[in-house]
Amino acid sequence: MTSGLSFALLALMLLSPTVAFVPIGGESSTHISITGKALLQKVMETCQSLALAAGHEFKPTGSSPEEVVQACLGPTATGQVSSVKFHSALQEIYTQNGLVDRNFVNSAPHHFNSETFLEGRNLITEGMASIKANVRSENFKAARETLGRILHTLQDFYSHSNWVELGYTEPYVALIRRDLTLENLADIDTPTCSDCKTGTCPNPILQNILNLNKLTSGYMGIFSDEKPQGKCSHGGQADLTSTTVPRGGINKDERRSDNVAFHNAAVNAAIVASVQLLEDIRLTVGNKDYLRLMGIARSSVVCFVIDNTASMGDDIDEARKVVYKIIDSKKGTQDEPSEYILVTFNDPSFGPLFRTTDPEKMKMEISKIKPTGGGDIPEMCLSGLQLALTGSPASSQIYVFTDAKAKDIHLKNTIVALIRSTKSTVSFYITPNKRRRRRSVRAASSFADYRDLALASGGHAIHVSKSQLAEATDVILDTSTSALVTVYQRTRDPGNPETFPFVLDESLQNVTIYITGSSISFTLTNPAGMSQSNTEISGVLAIIQTVGNLRRILIKENKQPGSWKISINSKQPYTIKVTGQSTITFIYDFVESFKGPHPGYAVINGLPQAGQPATMILSVMGRKGPSSISVENVGLVVPDTGAESNGTANDMGNGDILVTVDAVPAGEFVVVLKGTDKVSNSVLQRQSTTQLTVSKVNIQAMVDSSVEPGENFNLPFSVMTQGPSGTFSISGKNDRDFPMKYPSSLILTTGAYTNGTLSIKPPSHTPSGTDVTVTLEVKSFNNVESNYAVLRLSVLTKITDFFQPLCEVVNVFADDCPRDMSQCKFFEWELSANLTDGNGTGIEIISLRQGNGTLSYTSLSAKIIQANYNASCCSQIVEFVAIDEVGNVGKCYHSIERSAGNAVSSPSWLPLALCFLITTWTVKP
Repeated sequence: MTSGLSFALLALMLLSPTVAFVPIGGESSTHISITGKALLQKVMETCQSLALAAGHEFKPTGSSPEEVVQACLGPTATGQVSSVKFHSALQEIYTQNGLVDRNFVNSAPHHFNSETFLEGRNLITEGMASIKANVRSENFKAARETLGRILHTLQDFYSHSNWVELGYTEPYVALIRRDLTLENLADIDTPTCSDCKTGTCPNPILQNILNLNKLTSGYMGIFSDEKPQGKCSHGGQADLTSTTVPRGGINKDERRSDNVAFHNAAVNAAIVASVQLLEDIRLTVGNKDYLRLMGIARSSVVCFVIDNTASMGDDIDEARKVVYKIIDSKKGTQDEPSEYILVTFNDPSFGPLFRTTDPEKMKMEISKIKPTGGGDIPEMCLSGLQLALTGSPASSQIYVFTDAKAKDIHLKNTIVALIRSTKSTVSFYITPNKRRRRRSVRAASSFADYRDLALASGGHAIHVSKSQLAEATDVILDTSTSALVTVYQRTRDPGNPETFPFVLDESLQNVTIYITGSSISFTLTNPAGMSQSNTEISGVLAIIQTVGNLRRILIKENKQPGSWKISINSKQPYTIKVTGQSTITFIYDFVESFKGPHPGYAVINGLPQAGQPATMILSVMGRKGPSSISVENVGLVVPDTGAESNGTANDMGNGDILVTVDAVPAGEFVVVLKGTDKVSNSVLQRQSTTQLTVSKVNIQAMVDSSVEPGENFNLPFSVMTQGPSGTFSISGKNDRDFPMKYPSSLILTTGAYTNGTLSIKPPSHTPSGTDVTVTLEVKSFNNVESNYAVLRLSVLTKITDFFQPLCEVVNVFADDCPRDMSQCKFFEWELSANLTDGNGTGIEIISLRQGNGTLSYTSLSAKIIQANYNASCCSQIVEFVAIDEVGNVGKCYHSIERSAGNAVSSPSWLPLALCFLITTWTVKP
């Protein structure tokens, strides 16, 4: 493992070899293509399974992710559904997969280098346990990040070992099974390779190693050319051991003329192995949660953060009505929220966070809120918001109801970091209560702080009286939609008369313009030159609603695509935002390149670096996939001034675009995309909502493993400044209030990384599967420069049970099933079995995966669980799955299908990982 995260040092020392299983971008034979193929295959299988169970066909209208998501969510729900969360989930997995090549470049187990088979398998199996625990606790982001890392390690096994040279074409199942022995490992004293003078020999593995089926992998030396005598090297320019006899290397990362067959075999094995690992996870968590892990759900997540002090009675009632209205009006449509989240706060308490996918449970929970206490003005608003930001999916819409200022204003920078990290939008509904008494607080705060946070996220800060709140909450109905996109957004402070142009394309529906500010007049003009002023409440172009400091302008459905404009006249600060519903959108991440054995791009955790071009990877989503969109320009725009810096775009394929902006704007900026929708041949524009900036400070940190309850976990980090040297302050926070230790400051030298360590200790009673979000911030002492890193850690109780549940089939009664299948509906067959978990943690779930019959079983607490299955003879296949408390899966397939007059039956129960090796035998009917 790279000591102290000396990334800059590594980058200088590593050469630039050819691209191989690269983490991001490229065509075939890359980590992204291998992972993508496996993920898509398993998603398609899961969607198909759910469709069959629901009694309808899974028939996407095309092969694009957009069409797959629409078909997967079902043909009965009306309305548009966005694939943005699916794309975002995949990108999170790809990102962490790629970071293994940067953050763990010198860690042999992360790549199965140097014959570290046991250590590499431990990373995979511990990661799988963490993923299962996280998904069960609905911590999907933490699960995706771990999934990306362990898929990289698993895939590297097939490229870095001699598995395919030994003639194997199927995955090595023991890599995801701690209860199976890793066999025939070459020991440290056994030579494994012959010398390759040219450095690229087709197969330098010694013949006796092949004859004995000995498993080996190449040694990798980034800082040293030493390796055990006679051992294979990884190979390549970055591997110093490749020049030590035996020279050369055995990696199959890149396709060369001398290794095409081995490279292709390694790629194919890596894909199948990735699918196998994903299937294990799917069986444990179930189809619906597996799809949620993959981001396939209606995109709308309703998250409320509510002040429940005594003066908030009317506000709470209104929030309750809004939730009820959302649930009742959107039920059965694609706009029906996929998840509901609720956080309350007052002083001194906040939380806990409540989440559910059941709308009736959300109704019940919000009905329990009773206004109590209060009296003084400041409340723990930002603490509640922090909990919501870390507990909600990325890109969520979060609505805060309060009539008080924030007591915990010290969290403001942390909230901004979380907003930028999650790209969530926060809107505040502020109903100031003048009767509440002011009490001194440690740090001054004002309602302007809420406006700052709303602007940073692209949300609204709506000031209304309590009597006006009901009208203002219509915005929540607008924005709690599956396919919400932002077309245009600008801010002005101070205000001045100005005309704002924006483009509406044919795909947009429910177009709404929001203006927040006071003393505002405006005129709206469509492409044909027709106009409507703010005095016309219901005019030819729109319906205008005014409540408090908010103007809500609903464009009529017969809108004309093309160039619109709105002229605003006000000397007061104001914001303008244009939104609509469309499946045409984009996601983006700022990245930095890195060198090494497998160079690529790593997503920046924090702000892009100042003083150099900004690079981002942007993924475009169209109605018929990325090919249905023509991208003309991607740039960075300053919302305060409209100043735009255009980027240079490089199409990487599959809808991914690498964009470089040489002249990064000073101050805060957003990302703007302009192009053409090929489906309608209409010009379009889209804008990100989260405001970012650049920093001369860079902070890097990495998560390697899960955290054990009651144990200290050390998180190394490195900080560098491109500005003046000096002392920089360090601060850290986490959303669970776990004890943490870290240096309060670091002395930085310009251009050099300085290392630090953050230590965190979850209490011993912390439930397994809990995730904790750590925000680490660095600041210059004059507060001119700052940056942050946001990391998710998974708390996982140490697992000692790695054995799958087993089953013994006791009886099968299928003799009555007729040979003539036209008569099958008049007959039934039965199966009985005994299920056990030995000395394991105990069976927690038994479920039927295949078969249209009835499954019953005795108490799960029994040492031997008796299961019975009966079905019509028309349903001739049954598959049971038993899952123990830590997620080990036992799977069995049984068939009574007849062939040439005989019944074919599978063996009784087999562990999951053997399901690919099931054999059958013939018995008499």
